[in-house]
Amino acid sequence: MYKTIADIKKALGSGKTASSILEEHLHLAKEKSSLNAFVEIFEDTSRQAARLIDNKIKQGKAGRLAGVILGIKDNICYKGHKVSAASKILNNFESIYTATVLQKLIDEDAIVIGRLNCDEFAMGSSNENSFYGNVNNNFNEEYVPGGSSGGSSVAVSAGLCTVALGSDTGGSVRQPASWTNTFGLKPTYGSLSRYGLIAYASSFDQIGVFSNSIEDSQLIFEITRGKDPMDSTSSSRNIESKSVETEKLRIGVVKEYMSHEGIDSEIKLKLENLKSILDSGNIKVVECDFPYLDYLVPTYYVLSTAEASSNLSRFDGVHYGHRSANASGVDDTYKKSRSEGFGVEVKRRIMTGTFVLSHGYYDAYYTKAQKVRRIVKNATDAFFKDVDVLVFPTTPSTAFKQGSVNEPITMYLQDIFTVHANLTGNPAISIPFGIHSNGMPFGLQIMSDRFNEEKLFSYSKILNSYF
Repeated sequence: MYKTIADIKKALGSGKTASSILEEHLHLAKEKSSLNAFVEIFEDTSRQAARLIDNKIKQGKAGRLAGVILGIKDNICYKGHKVSAASKILNNFESIYTATVLQKLIDEDAIVIGRLNCDEFAMGSSNENSFYGNVNNNFNEEYVPGGSSGGSSVAVSAGLCTVALGSDTGGSVRQPASWTNTFGLKPTYGSLSRYGLIAYASSFDQIGVFSNSIEDSQLIFEITRGKDPMDSTSSSRNIESKSVETEKLRIGVVKEYMSHEGIDSEIKLKLENLKSILDSGNIKVVECDFPYLDYLVPTYYVLSTAEASSNLSRFDGVHYGHRSANASGVDDTYKKSRSEGFGVEVKRRIMTGTFVLSHGYYDAYYTKAQKVRRIVKNATDAFFKDVDVLVFPTTPSTAFKQGSVNEPITMYLQDIFTVHANLTGNPAISIPFGIHSNGMPFGLQIMSDRFNEEKLFSYSKILNSYF
């Protein structure tokens, strides 16, 4: 099994071909089809790409990702291939262009093996909201993998692809990474183009990366970052690579996160042990106060559902998507097409977002949430005057059994430690932290200042050496 890009390069150096490596992955993906990680495997086009890459290798013209097997979440567009955001309303829809981030990876000779299952329109924390059925956690198939990018996390964890793209709106890369023992990166908002990513909440959405090593996450980020004329929110800021001064390490520990009553006792003990180790080492540990933790999830769901209400209005059976066969007249077509095409959770969020934007409630909910977002951002910016990174749990617990969480608020609170980075636009990564006594993994989350991914990667490597 090839877990990392280095493993792929080693195999190519020992005489393997990109085509043979691909065939091994195709075989494994079929063998582990019970995980339901893939919505569709691109057998024909991936084989064509592998043959072309083998020729480029012979000519010495191959890119940095030659032979790397790449999976893409089913909300990232790939020209000539289907994309549905795991929704009935977009079933059999074929993209007419390729997402900018994906194209950059293809240009470096990554092989796209298929599209990966996810929560419908990236709305969910368990991957139980997909039109194509639940994704099963490869550590225990009775458990959820996390969401919404559950297929991407499972595919990387199980070795079905080397790296995978996901999207992170409120934790949808980091949370499933935590529950599948992978590295899940959410870059700074605007550092990667969102062109070709089906929108959920435009001021939160960010394409992210799943991998089995920090080095792979860093390489994919370096290849894909940069200004894109097709995305006005992408940043033209030049990110310089600077090494971290190891004799001046400063880590912030947020008291409200570390002492939260909802944290599993084993995860809490592991966090306390890590803090003690860091305190005794060559690291300055700074305790930070953040009195806004309880406001994060409500603020996030007010704003994200409002944006979803707007973004998903285009899927109406006329412009895009499923059209009801039982409709008569324009109004009936809109109502029945959307009612039949969207799942329960998506309809719930559209209705919530429409409500908070409605006359008489806009200022009470949407405007107030924007003010809270600004307060949270200012408080977060202040942290990085005294520390280089913040460290806190990715998730309060390990993965739960499928079907065991049925109450929406309880499900939304699975994002309690991840929505922070999306509200403020900061980069954050979840790295494997341990295996619980129940056999399921959990992660540690690291956040840095905006456009300072270099510190994020450097500290991830340092902290990873402590456990």
